[in-house]
Amino acid sequence: MNYYELFFTTITTEDYQQDLLINALGEIGFDTFEELELGFKAYIPEDVFDQEALDAQLLPYKDLFTFSYEIMLIPQKNWNEVWESNFEPIEIVDKIYVRATFHEPKPEFDYEIVIDPKMAFGTGHHQTTAMMLGLMLENEFAGKKVLDMGCGTGILAIMAAKLGADDIIAIDYDPVCYESTIENSALNNVGNIKPLCGSKEVIPMSNMIPSWPTSTAISLSTRCSVMLKY
Repeated sequence: MNYYELFFTTITTEDYQQDLLINALGEIGFDTFEELELGFKAYIPEDVFDQEALDAQLLPYKDLFTFSYEIMLIPQKNWNEVWESNFEPIEIVDKIYVRATFHEPKPEFDYEIVIDPKMAFGTGHHQTTAMMLGLMLENEFAGKKVLDMGCGTGILAIMAAKLGADDIIAIDYDPVCYESTIENSALNNVGNIKPLCGSKEVIPMSNMIPSWPTSTAISLSTRCSVMLKY
């Protein structure tokens, strides 16, 4: 799958203004973002990109602050190189260390997650994913069942496993994400994640969700919203 990379340069007076742009882009199919010193990069599958939709989505913000963008098509064969060249380890609240396979481990952290991003999304760099990882530290996962919708690399499902969750279902409609979740689960020696390829129709409603007491079920999602269910 080919992707478009849009490199946004922003001149803002408030930090939240750039977040408004990122949120607007997420509503029309952009599914990963890389924040930079003077702006950010946004990525969208080639077959999803719609220039007219982009223009309409950006229009309300043109009078609020100054921004511009450059667009480039990134072939699938170069995507791995792009991620490896830009993927730096991250630290979250001094407890979680997220790294790729080509970074050195840091055993002083309570939790280390190894992610080989490939073409799947969810490395912890996007604010929503990082926020979710931090929030997970504040909640009890031991003995609970977890549903991770839009799992990407499987990073949240892996974190749930490390926090003691019992049964974890990780779902994504992208076959690359499905395969990535399988591989990253193995990299982290996690054996209780069940990856599924599809959307809401593959959620095992008949034999799992109804039997989950509300005190033991947690649903995770960073692509559209964040929902915790107790």
